Amino acid sequence: MAPKKIRVLIVDDSAIVRKILSDAISGEPDIEVVGTAPDPYIARDKILALRPDVLTLDIEMPRMDGLTFLKKIMRHHPLPVVVISSLGGASCQTSLDALRFGAVEVLAKPGGPYSVGELRTNLATRIRAAAVAKLKISDQTAPVRTLATGNIRSGSVIAIGASTGGTEALHELLTRMPANSPGILITQHIPPVFSNAFANRLNQACAMEVKEAADGDCLSPGRALVAPGNLHMLLRKCPDGFRVQVKDGPQVCYQRPSVDVMFASVAEAAGAHATGVILTGMGSDGANGLLRMKRAGAHTIAQDEATCVVFGMPKEAIRLGAADRVLPLFSIPEAILNQ
Repeated sequence: MAPKKIRVLIVDDSAIVRKILSDAISGEPDIEVVGTAPDPYIARDKILALRPDVLTLDIEMPRMDGLTFLKKIMRHHPLPVVVISSLGGASCQTSLDALRFGAVEVLAKPGGPYSVGELRTNLATRIRAAAVAKLKISDQTAPVRTLATGNIRSGSVIAIGASTGGTEALHELLTRMPANSPGILITQHIPPVFSNAFANRLNQACAMEVKEAADGDCLSPGRALVAPGNLHMLLRKCPDGFRVQVKDGPQVCYQRPSVDVMFASVAEAAGAHATGVILTGMGSDGANGLLRMKRAGAHTIAQDEATCVVFGMPKEAIRLGAADRVLPLFSIPEAILNQ
């Protein structure tokens, strides 16, 4: 018996975009487009009739916007949603809201600097990740969080990698880190432009400073640097401490930025003065890099399966023996500080 295909419903008010997305995954042997819809009202009827496994959803649509529709979906008929949005500033912010309200992934719409070719590769991968994701239904209210406490080690570095489900996991983790936390490097698989909006949102929510990394930025206590979308971020030891290098380069584990690239650089630059954390995500990016960090004397942590949206990246790291500890997300902040 042939394996069951992932059934996808595409929702976008543009007929051109619906065709581009349909064509982008039409050749995938494990994915089937079962229908398309130009607005949420038609999509609602098709969800009930076609029972898709994954929905791709535009944000800006007539009659009902995508964010409102997403909230209704997650309340009444939860299913994995991949948001495909334009690159404008307002759209970036709304797309991040969509992740908070239950969307599994966010991708940039075809056009501009984000080529259709890249979208063709990423869309299939993101749909596969969404199909196996554990949905976390948001109550759309901000939970009360307490800051983690522990012994802050001077001169230490924290490196965190994540993919599917990582934006919300990182928000939960970083909002519990104190203002005097060791310097933090973050590689989250996220499209260009969205990474800056994501860093700005974290900066508003966290006690420490969070910013999208620029080449040559200093990594210091109380600061977290987020790898820009489509660029690798590496740590370098300098006479005045640590700085980051942000650069182009080949994809690693099909990713740019790559968690493996960041972890490997941290292993070389900081050695035993570092902590590596691998969070929820599809694939294996970061597993080998975390092992390199462990072999260099760093402390290493993997998020446990129960609290992951997708247990791919942590599972691979655990399989390699790269993780000293496997912990639920809510336990990781204090584990980082209490080394």
